[in-house]
Amino acid sequence: MGLPSGPGSHGERTMRLLTFVLLAMLSAAAFAADPPTLKSYHDSSGQADVWSGGVRMIPIHTPQGDFRVWTKRVGNNPTLKLLLLHGGPGATHEYFEAFDSFLPAQGIEYYYDQLGSYYSDQPEDMAPFLSIDHYVNEVEQVRQALGLNRDDFCVLGHSWGGILAIEYALKYPQHLKCLVVSNMMSSIPAYNRYAHDVLMPQMDPAALKEILALEAAKQYDEPRYEELLLPFYEAHALRRPIAEWPEPVVRSLVRHLNKKVYVPMQGPSEMGASGILVDWDRTKDLKKITVPTLVIGAQHDTMDPKYMQMMSRQFPNGEYLYLPNGSHMAMYDDQQAYFDGLLTWLHKVEAGQTGKPR
Repeated sequence: MGLPSGPGSHGERTMRLLTFVLLAMLSAAAFAADPPTLKSYHDSSGQADVWSGGVRMIPIHTPQGDFRVWTKRVGNNPTLKLLLLHGGPGATHEYFEAFDSFLPAQGIEYYYDQLGSYYSDQPEDMAPFLSIDHYVNEVEQVRQALGLNRDDFCVLGHSWGGILAIEYALKYPQHLKCLVVSNMMSSIPAYNRYAHDVLMPQMDPAALKEILALEAAKQYDEPRYEELLLPFYEAHALRRPIAEWPEPVVRSLVRHLNKKVYVPMQGPSEMGASGILVDWDRTKDLKKITVPTLVIGAQHDTMDPKYMQMMSRQFPNGEYLYLPNGSHMAMYDDQQAYFDGLLTWLHKVEAGQTGKPR
């Protein structure tokens, strides 16, 4: 016998009730079926940084006294913890915020602002800290404080952070699971030769002459100096008009850049290096770094992509990711290829495999 079909009948009320119960059961089942990997990635149980959203100020001990550096944990993966070393020197972690669009549920990030950078302590006199040795020791103190070890600890260094990553790997190889050198040559003299022989001849000769004259007069803060450099940066730093640069990049490299660190170590611009790092060269030592290593190079970079390919062959367990459309900030201007290659490689490391990233 069929159910009555009149408006508001007992049959209709029964059908509505059955439908409601069925939908409720399906919703509960869907909630219960939430992927455990997603749950575990966002599980902060037992983490000391829960109350601050993953942020910790890590004490750093130096001969000049104790200072604090800013870190932030994003995610929870017991087998892969990626410490991001920003460039500059004197920039911030902020330009790495693009990683938030790709790394969640893939691995764990640790953002980190080096001493003298915007979110960390900024001693009035930075001179005693402007050395590779200081920053390598600082990274080691951060590693210890965060409880990272060879079973989970990977480092990604970009630009100056690549120098720091190479130096850390040479001094503390026993603590590393893997290494990524992003957009950084292993030789500043070779970087300067590439800038002088390849990049500068591509510039407008009159503009280049004026830039070099302003640098000789140490007039780095002149608005004209920055104006003249804009075409170079839009061609080789991030291949977009500067008005379209992503806000995290502007925050990190413009508004929050500490020139008390940047200028003494790097020099006044990205058009070669002339500071404390001018003679740095570790190319002959790359063979000593045996952990899985990925070198990332880009066609339009301030760094020579062919040199970075050569570097990848010097690492005993090295691979190369080439980005044909990228520049120095390839995580933005060749973004999909950058993260596809990086994540493919990280998954292979996590699985105990090696091989060229796609």
